[in-house]
Parts: sequence; structure tokens; C-alpha cells
Amino acid sequence: MTTSLDRRAQLARMEEARRQTQRQLDMIDRQITRRMTALIPQLQPRRTAYRRGKPPDPGAFLERYRANLAALSAERQPEIDALARKLARQDRAIAAFRERHGSSPSQAA
Repeated sequence: MTTSLDRRAQLARMEEARRQTQRQLDMIDRQITRRMTALIPQLQPRRTAYRRGKPPDPGAFLERYRANLAALSAERQPEIDALARKLARQDRAIAAFRERHGSSPSQAA
């Protein structure tokens, strides 16, 4: 009886640690999104008249947006990679624990 409770408690701790890691990844994603949202007005083309009859390039905004997004993502990439590896390890540990102790995801909830 006690070992069953201990196992459930250990599994609950492992799952909570996994949820915390996932929250950290989600927070990084939200931070990148927030920074890109703040940058959008700066990426818009200047509201100048046509130069020598040439209309503004519609793809230029998207190109600037993608370049800035890549730069922001690259800045956080080592942290994202480390958390993704940690999340994968946690998933494997939880799956091994369940397999070893005969616990299914539905029993833990």
C-alpha cells in the first residue's frame, strides 16, 4: 500500500516537473511573440509617396518580419534546445516509470 502511494507521488512529481519545463518553453514562445508584436510598427514601410511611379514592395514587410523573427529566435535558441532536450528526457523517464510499474496515464489522473 505504501509503495503504491510512494509510486503515485513520485509519478506526480515527475509529471509536475515536466509541466513546469513545458511552461518555460511556452513562456519563451510568448516572449518572442510579444517582442515581434512590438516590432511590427517599425517594420512597416514608411508612408512616403510613390518614388518615380514605383509602388511599395508588398513582400518587403514579410521579409523584414522573417529576418527579425529569425534573429530573436536565434538569440533564444540555446535555451530552447536545452529545455526541449530536458522535456524529452522527462517524457522518456515518465514512460519508463509507467512501464516499469504498470501505471497508465489514465490511472495517474
